[in-house]
Amino acid sequence: MVARRGKPAAKTAPVKQAAVKKAKKKSGKTATFSSLETEMAGDLAIEIRKPRVLIVEARFYEDIADALFEGAKAIIEASDFEYDRIDVPGALELPAAIRFAMNRKGDKAYDGFVALGCVIRGETAHFDVVVNESARGLQQLAIEHQLCIGNGIITVENEEQAWDRARKDRQDKGGQAALAAVAMIGLKQLFSA
Repeated sequence: MVARRGKPAAKTAPVKQAAVKKAKKKSGKTATFSSLETEMAGDLAIEIRKPRVLIVEARFYEDIADALFEGAKAIIEASDFEYDRIDVPGALELPAAIRFAMNRKGDKAYDGFVALGCVIRGETAHFDVVVNESARGLQQLAIEHQLCIGNGIITVENEEQAWDRARKDRQDKGGQAALAAVAMIGLKQLFSA
């Protein structure tokens, strides 16, 4: 397994307490403001972190995995999220890696996950096992543990179809999976508020 790091978090300057006190005087109530970088409640300024996503890649088809990653990375960076990137050998290992990572706590906790991989049909029924079990594992994690997971495992008949789905300038399934994870993170925040 290879662990890779996304772009480092930008440092945020603490918000001046005077802004909070001014807001309190106008409304007569405790002011609460929030953004991705800073949250103020009362006289306390708290720095909050950007959402963090873990991209987990099945590297059985390395070039295709790289193409899927490029699409996912573009969406995550456009969303101003942080990300980490790890590799697993194949699609069947994706759910287990996410399950291990979901226990991370504090500033390093993950808000969502993007599972990327490619499964190309072969001559045996192994294709069906890998496709069904990897999808079942990801769905089970999402439901049982309330995880925000974008499923970017492409399942195809041949390499030509894989490239058509993986490339950012074509179907961009890696980008679509990242977009799904970002959307689910927002939806989870909405219902958690």
